[in-house]
Amino acid sequence: MKKSLDEKLARIHADPQRARDFIIADAKDADMGFGITATGRSPEMHEGKYRTLQEYRNQIEQIVTQGLVDIMLMSAHTNEILNIQNRIFDNSAITPAARANDTTDIHVMRGSRSGGQPALPFRTATLDHIQCGHIECADNERHRGANLGLYSFTFQNDNVIDREALERYKEFRVEAERKGFRHFLEVFDPNRPESVEASKLPDYINDAIVRTLAGVTAKGRPIFLKMVYHGPEAMEDLVRYDPHLVVGILGGSAGTTYDAFKLLSEAKKYGARVALFGRKINNAENQLAFVRFLRWIADGEITAEEAVKAYHGVLQQLGIKPQRSLEDDLVLQTNVMSYGGNGTTISVPMKKKPGAPSRVSGRLNGQEPDFTKMTPAQKWAHQKSQWR
Repeated sequence: MKKSLDEKLARIHADPQRARDFIIADAKDADMGFGITATGRSPEMHEGKYRTLQEYRNQIEQIVTQGLVDIMLMSAHTNEILNIQNRIFDNSAITPAARANDTTDIHVMRGSRSGGQPALPFRTATLDHIQCGHIECADNERHRGANLGLYSFTFQNDNVIDREALERYKEFRVEAERKGFRHFLEVFDPNRPESVEASKLPDYINDAIVRTLAGVTAKGRPIFLKMVYHGPEAMEDLVRYDPHLVVGILGGSAGTTYDAFKLLSEAKKYGARVALFGRKINNAENQLAFVRFLRWIADGEITAEEAVKAYHGVLQQLGIKPQRSLEDDLVLQTNVMSYGGNGTTISVPMKKKPGAPSRVSGRLNGQEPDFTKMTPAQKWAHQKSQWR
């Protein structure tokens, strides 16, 4: 079955200036970093307790069945169960992917101090295990599992640490090319604040990425980036430098609903083509509803502000208690963008002008209503009927 990721990338590279495609990935690989807490608390099932691994995987299957994301990122073990054994991606347009390395800064177990120490390169999974489930795959077995993976890099602005990490990345690229394995490159900010002056951090990260990939030819290059959104200027600089360097943004910690929706909307406005959200999706009151609104925002059918309000309406219709009031959920929180970061800066979003028209115009469950001729009340009534 054709994969939406490949179709969208083809259109983006065919016409980078005019293509409007946007890729969404659900990052369900948190068990590679957090341990038991990775699955998140389960408001739908066991209030106050963490989901079991099976419940976590059930949620993955539901989102794959829903079909609105383009990539499902998993740990190598989950990829083995759901992809190689259960074959849930065979008749899906979603591309399965697995985390291909796990640098020490993502080891955020309870009581761990790894997240605050310089990130060191490390790989638990092997490419063969991701591709076929055992060591030394035969050529005809490599299609059984995932042939796309995330490779993570955390620059430290330290010659010794960064050189070692770059050597490991080169080794990975060589192996991946030999085995027909594609990857996307995740770039975290240094996990030590003193590594780079804050005002120079966006430029440092952009330059580090471009310099790292300058010596990499097409066969070994990542198909897109996953990185911190450092604001409009930094995003535009990177996209303008090379429009074929497809830039994606990472989500960081959960935050508010508006935090996720506005991050996607703003990054897209200034050139991002991909959003990869893990905890933002996993900690939502209803993941399927949350993903649907992400897709509508990515496709330009609804604003971030409209989406937060409509999402709360959906929760009310489904009888799900929201984690925050609507007023609190419309507050923007800019999260510290390291894997284990927990600091936040609070700011108040701009209010929508009274009477401003809705930008909702799209397809709901295969139907194509003319939203331009509908009142706000009619639009909301239609959405409620779709959710029922």
